[in-house]
Amino acid sequence: MSLSQERQLVSLRRAGVRLTGRQWAAGFAVVVMLLTTLPYLLGFASQGDGWRFTGFVFAVEDGNSYIAKMQSGAAGEWLFRTPYSNAVQAGALVYLPFILLGKLAAPPGMHEQLVALYHLFRFAAGFLAILATYDLIAYFIPDERRRLYGLALAVLGGGLGWVLLLLGQDTWLGSMPLEFYSPETFGFLHYYGLPHLALARAAMLWGLLAYLRCTAPEGKTGWRQAAGIGLLWLLVAVCQPLTAICMGMVIGLYLFALAARNLYLGSRMDPAGWPDWRDKLRFAFQAVLIPAPFLLYNALLFSLDPFMKTWAAQNRITSPHLAHYLLAYGVLLPFLPLGARNLLRGKPVSGWFLLAWIMAVPVLAYAPLNVQRRLVEGVWVAMVIVALWSLRQESFPGVRKRLFLFTSLLAFPSTLILLFGGMLSAMNPGMPLHRPALEAAAFVELGQQASAGSLVMASYTTGNALPAWAPLRVVIGHGPESANLEAMERLVQRFYDESTSEAERRQILAGLGVNYVFNGPQEAELGEWNASQSVYLREIIRRGAYVIYEVVG
Repeated sequence: MSLSQERQLVSLRRAGVRLTGRQWAAGFAVVVMLLTTLPYLLGFASQGDGWRFTGFVFAVEDGNSYIAKMQSGAAGEWLFRTPYSNAVQAGALVYLPFILLGKLAAPPGMHEQLVALYHLFRFAAGFLAILATYDLIAYFIPDERRRLYGLALAVLGGGLGWVLLLLGQDTWLGSMPLEFYSPETFGFLHYYGLPHLALARAAMLWGLLAYLRCTAPEGKTGWRQAAGIGLLWLLVAVCQPLTAICMGMVIGLYLFALAARNLYLGSRMDPAGWPDWRDKLRFAFQAVLIPAPFLLYNALLFSLDPFMKTWAAQNRITSPHLAHYLLAYGVLLPFLPLGARNLLRGKPVSGWFLLAWIMAVPVLAYAPLNVQRRLVEGVWVAMVIVALWSLRQESFPGVRKRLFLFTSLLAFPSTLILLFGGMLSAMNPGMPLHRPALEAAAFVELGQQASAGSLVMASYTTGNALPAWAPLRVVIGHGPESANLEAMERLVQRFYDESTSEAERRQILAGLGVNYVFNGPQEAELGEWNASQSVYLREIIRRGAYVIYEVVG
C-alpha cells in the first residue's frame, strides 16, 4: 500500500467511515462463490492426455443435460427439445436461460466455452441469491452482527447428515441425507452448481421482500409496485416454474395466517385487520397477473403435450422419510418456539409471513405430487431468521447465545464435506466427473460430421455425456428426459446383446430412426456384439476403443 493510500485509509477511519452490512454481505458472497469455484478449477487442472473434465463435481448427469441444452441453443434452437430421446417433440419454452447462454458460444472449443459460460452464470446467480438472502434477513433482524451470522448460516448451513456419514449410514432409511442431494432443502447446492435455481431463489426472495415492504403500513401498493413484483415473479418462473409456485404458496400462506389471526382477534382488538388484509390480497392478485400467463402455459404444456406429460411422470422428486427432515432441520428446531414468540411480539403482522411458511413444511414436503421435495424451496432462510429471534429474550442472554452458537456450528460440517469432497474428486480424474479424452474426441468429431439433431444409439452412460459435447440426440441418457426410459433401456440392451440377430438389430435401428451407432467400453458391458461384421454399418470414426458407425442400410 502506498503512502497516499495509507493516509486516505487513516482519514476515512477518523471520519468514521465503515463498511455497511450489505457491503459485508457482498464481500461474503464473492468469497463464497470463489470457494465454490475452486473444485471446478481443480477439475480442469487435472485434465491431461487421458481425461477431459465434464465441468461438474456433483449431479454430473444433470450437469451434462444443462450443457446439452446450451448446445442446442448454440445450434440455433429457441425452444427446448431434449436430445435424450427419439420421441417426437413440438418444442417448449422451458430451460430458456441455458438455451440463451448457448447462443454466446461458437466453434471451436464449444464444450469448454459452454462450461465456462455455465460457471459465469453460476457465479453471478449465486452472488445475487446471497445478496437477496441478506436483504430478507435484514428486513427482520435489526442487529448487524446477527444479520451477518444469519447470512452465513443460511448460505453455508446444512443438516446433521454428516453424523450419518461418520456412522457409515449414508443411505439411512433408504436415502442420503438431504443436504447432500436436495438443493431446495438448504441452498448451498444452488451456489455450488445450479445457477438457474440460484437465480430463481434470488428473484423469489427479492419478490417476497418487495411484497412485505409494499404491504407494510408505510408502503405503497399501486400498480407500479405490483408490476415490479410481478416481473420478479416472472423471472422466477422462467428459471424454475416450481419455485414460482412456491412463491405464490408463501404469499398465500401468509394471507391465510393473517385471516386466521383476524378471526381470532376480532375487529375490536384490531380494527384495521380486515381492510389491511383485503389490501394485501388485492396487491398479490395484481402482482400475479404478470407471471400468470407463463405459469398457465406451463400447466397446459405438461397437461396436454404428450412428450412433456411423459417427462413429468418420470420426473419424480419425492421427499425421503420424515426422519430425514428432522435430522436436516434439527439444528434449529429447538430455537424455533422461543424465536416465534419473540418474533410475534416484535412484528405481530409480518412475523406470520415466516411462521406460516415454516409451519406448512410438513404439508408441502409430503404433498401428493411427484415433485413434493421442491416445495420447501427457501424455507431454511425463514427458519434461520426465526431462530435468530430466540436471542431477543432478556433472561440469560449470554448462556442462550453461547448455546445457539455452539448448536448452529453443527450445521457447517456437511457443507465442508461437500466442498472438500468435490475438490478431492476433481483432482483425481475418473468417471463420471471426467470422461476419457479419446471418447470426448470421438464425440466432437461426430458432431462435426453429422447433421445437428442426428440420432445416436449408445449406452445410457455414453448417451448422457454425448449431447454435452455435440448437438446430437441419443436414444437414452437422462432419467426424466428419456421418454419411456425402462422400455428403451431394454431395447438398447437387446441391441448390443451378442445373441440378438442382425435382422432384429436392423429392425431396432429402423424403428427408432437411428443415424449412428456408438461402440465403446460402456457398450461392451451390454454385450460382446462385433459391430464391424454388420453390413448395414459403415465405420466413420475410430479413436482407440471408441468406434462410431453410420447406419447405411
